[in-house]
Amino acid sequence: MTARRRIEDYALIGDTQTAALVSRDGAIEWMCAPRFDSPAFFASLLGEEDHGCWRIAPRSRARRVERRYRKGTLILETDFHTSTGTVRLIDFMPPRDGVPDLVRVVEGVSGRVEVAFTLRPRFDYGRLRPWIRQSDVRDWLAVAGPDSLGLYAPVKLDCSGTDILGTFPVEKGDRIPFVLTWSPSNRPMTPAVKGLRELDSTERWWRRWIAHCTYRGIYEDAVTTSLAVLKALTYEPTGGVVAAPTTSLPEEPGGTRNWDYRYCWLRDATFTLYALMMNGFEKEARAWRDWLLRAVASDPGRMQIMYGCAGERQLHEYELEWLPGFEGSVPVRVGNDAARQFQLDTYGEVLDLLHQARVMGIPSEESAWSLQRRLLDWLELNGARRDKGIWEVRGKERFFTHSRVMLWVAFDRAIRGAERFGLEGPVERWRAFRDELRHEVLTRGYSSTRRAFTQSYGSKELDAAVLMIPLVGFLPATDERMVNTVRALERELLDHGFLRRYRNRDVLEGLGDGTEGAFIACSFWYADNLVLQGRQKEARRLFERLLSIRNDLGLLAEEYDPVGRRLLGNFPQAFSHVALLNTARHLAGEGPAHHRRKAGSDG
Repeated sequence: MTARRRIEDYALIGDTQTAALVSRDGAIEWMCAPRFDSPAFFASLLGEEDHGCWRIAPRSRARRVERRYRKGTLILETDFHTSTGTVRLIDFMPPRDGVPDLVRVVEGVSGRVEVAFTLRPRFDYGRLRPWIRQSDVRDWLAVAGPDSLGLYAPVKLDCSGTDILGTFPVEKGDRIPFVLTWSPSNRPMTPAVKGLRELDSTERWWRRWIAHCTYRGIYEDAVTTSLAVLKALTYEPTGGVVAAPTTSLPEEPGGTRNWDYRYCWLRDATFTLYALMMNGFEKEARAWRDWLLRAVASDPGRMQIMYGCAGERQLHEYELEWLPGFEGSVPVRVGNDAARQFQLDTYGEVLDLLHQARVMGIPSEESAWSLQRRLLDWLELNGARRDKGIWEVRGKERFFTHSRVMLWVAFDRAIRGAERFGLEGPVERWRAFRDELRHEVLTRGYSSTRRAFTQSYGSKELDAAVLMIPLVGFLPATDERMVNTVRALERELLDHGFLRRYRNRDVLEGLGDGTEGAFIACSFWYADNLVLQGRQKEARRLFERLLSIRNDLGLLAEEYDPVGRRLLGNFPQAFSHVALLNTARHLAGEGPAHHRRKAGSDG
């Protein structure tokens, strides 16, 4: 049962349009098709096996299980050591040229092992049991409503109602490929790809891609794994990067804070651009910039904080009451109503990304400056509004300090763009607005009694989001106010060596009682500040502590419980891996903050 597992027990495979999670015991427990945000046909991650899974594993209990990715790829190898021999399961998804394929190769390593096969497809997030029959084109075909799955299986299997079952022996040297393909049910199922051939070509594809990586240093394995995760979470047809491939993995096991992260957040924009560009992936960075331009190309007042993979705006949130949730964490949600929130900081992210893209030499779209000016015109009229802030609170709106800093960023980048690239605009008016914002943040956002930047104006609460102040160039990290702020955060938000977002969670979010783990990206931002303050040894120790909480495959979720020593939240999380990539660069003296300083973006 999934409820007895931990989030770190899962591995990610993907084809840059959707993804699957594979458990340590050989079960694929989550997969949506044809996109990240499509309904899942394997949903046992959020329920029981009868909500959909595909298990291939030894019939007898394995004495030991080992797993790894082939170097530079997301091809997963899992070795099951049993009393009669060792069998290897190789899982991967070929980069897609049409419909998605999921390939599983069973390989005999030593001895002779009886392997059990169980395929339980359940469409519409585990709600629909399909009609299964044998087919001329595929060995088996499962159909329900608009979806169909075709299975190629080179061994004898049987159908038991709505499951496909079987056992088969595997001896040393055997290589048995299984191919599962999703297709719209109104279209003919295509012949199966050649699994072993696709294994070789997929490995070559990943190796060619990762060869573009320019990072050279002691953290190369962590960097390349994080880059592979970022690539896997990119929706290739549009360039959008989803926050995670999952929904409703809990921030608190058994709690209600379970959100759908299968969408593209604008907040991730600039640091995702840096993570890609600074590590040699200009093509992906440009595609991300272009996706953002298309997504926000509308009335500035209707700009959302997140969009679908292709820029869709309708992300209506609803609950899947038939799923009992991961470790009983309900409700299970699909869609995300936070898309309708007003979050002022997002405008700063957009304008920062477009400016930094120019600075980094990404060819600029002619219309981009026109869009930026429209956003700035709107911000001049609406910048005095309270908002929901970076953490998407579902309580009341406030003047969040981080949001006000990011509003400053919006005007600062416009001014610098006009000055550096000769772009036309009311620079003096923008300069006056920017200077007024700076004075506002320094007088209302910094508490002389708390000796720290606070969460919001008039609040005594601390918030790790203010660690972004030096990272976006508002103040140097060595400014006395930032030094004091970091010390205050260390005293009040540091928990077992990891930084929490804030303490006033229930009041802020309006969701009642609840706890959460340490937000992993915040601890990376803390490390970035330590680097910029000259506390290199402490920063490196913190970075290596953060590397130690990754699972055995190098994957990170959104949060970490330092007491229970477990990952929490949707998994794997792009924001955490982007933060890892940028901190690795800061430690090398070439991170985003160093780049901004060289480019003249200090406040």
